Amino acid sequence: MRISRERITVAHYRSREAAAAWLPSINFIGGYVYNQKKLSLIDSDKMLPTETFNSLTGKYEYNIVTDATTGEPITTADGRYIPSTVAILPKEAVTYNIHNVFSGAVTLSQPLYVGGRIVAMNRMARYGEKLARAACENDAVNLIYSVDVAYWEIVSLKAKLQLAEGYVAAVDTLYRNVSAMFDEGMCVKSDVLTVAVKANQARADVMKVKNALVLSNMALARLCGLPIDSEISVVDEFAIGDEWIIPDEKPVDMATVYVQRQDITALELQTKIYEQEQRVAMSEMLPNVSLVGCYSFSNPNIYNGFRRRFDGAFSVGAMVSLPLFNGGGNYSKYRAAKAETVISRLELEDAKEQIELQVNSARYSLREAVKTYHTAVINLEKADENCRMAKLGFEEGVSTVENVLDAQVEHLKALTAEIDAMVDVRLCDVRLKKALGELSHTITND
Repeated sequence: MRISRERITVAHYRSREAAAAWLPSINFIGGYVYNQKKLSLIDSDKMLPTETFNSLTGKYEYNIVTDATTGEPITTADGRYIPSTVAILPKEAVTYNIHNVFSGAVTLSQPLYVGGRIVAMNRMARYGEKLARAACENDAVNLIYSVDVAYWEIVSLKAKLQLAEGYVAAVDTLYRNVSAMFDEGMCVKSDVLTVAVKANQARADVMKVKNALVLSNMALARLCGLPIDSEISVVDEFAIGDEWIIPDEKPVDMATVYVQRQDITALELQTKIYEQEQRVAMSEMLPNVSLVGCYSFSNPNIYNGFRRRFDGAFSVGAMVSLPLFNGGGNYSKYRAAKAETVISRLELEDAKEQIELQVNSARYSLREAVKTYHTAVINLEKADENCRMAKLGFEEGVSTVENVLDAQVEHLKALTAEIDAMVDVRLCDVRLKKALGELSHTITND
């Protein structure tokens, strides 16, 4: 039961985990990189051509070498102009120290539309929590039933122990009487030995019942969560022989039974979960839209000539993902989820049919147990009278010791049969209540 309660806790936090998918995801990423070499934008010093402003044209013109006589530009063999003046760009000026680079970013992601996946997963999580609670309640019902069975087993054994001890006392009394009669010469030695054998058998039967009672007591203690050596006193152990109330058979409404049965509730929730899994599989074939934002920074930073100081910038955008082709994998996954849903529905229908069969079987068993109990009561009355007549005949000298012993044995069997019938009525009644879902147990949050 504690394990089942912990499963409820797990399902509860799974539900909260699914609900968190509605909220934006904010993350921080940081890192450090050591680079062996510096970063240079050029491989060597560069000579850049210069320009001079021409006031006649109002434009800047390159300073190039011209022919002194013709004034035409002089070109190289490959047709390039030769600048007359140049500006030197040293390689050192565009070489940056990136040996130690520190970087980081704060990112934000907010899903806008993911094909209904978030809605479906939240529903699955809620159904999962209800399913865990239904499973816990079903475990409690099974435990209650097991405790009832173990309880009535102890009641039966304690009643049988009383009968066995009473039978030992009766046989001992008969042994003393027969011994006295043998001393007076009124019976033979074989009569004394016959009663002695019965007395020893009766004591052995008492020992067997005591051992069985100890084991049954341990079993009930274990089911109750008690130390197995705990002494348990059952309230019905002194009710044997009293008038027992025979349970009345009530009309059955199967619709109500289905509502009360936690295993049906579990199967219904399982079907709903498969339906949502089908929706999740469908969402993988639909477009996903999300809002993304980021603030990234580094040292040295790229925003101001690789200066060795932290600097960063914001960026915001939207991202759309649309699956185009994946070999039919997503569609196959959807069809598999759909088939799982169909299987779950069929299992639910089959479970309802089995429960209806269980209810009818339990009702018939209860009717038979009640009839058996009434028959056992009648047989016990006959055994009482037979035992009385045998004792009276023995006292009058018209019955033998064997007749008395046989009558006592039959009386013991009749009493045992009545006890078994009583207990069977109670067990059949509990079995019917379990089939009807009336052994309900509400699980609290503590």
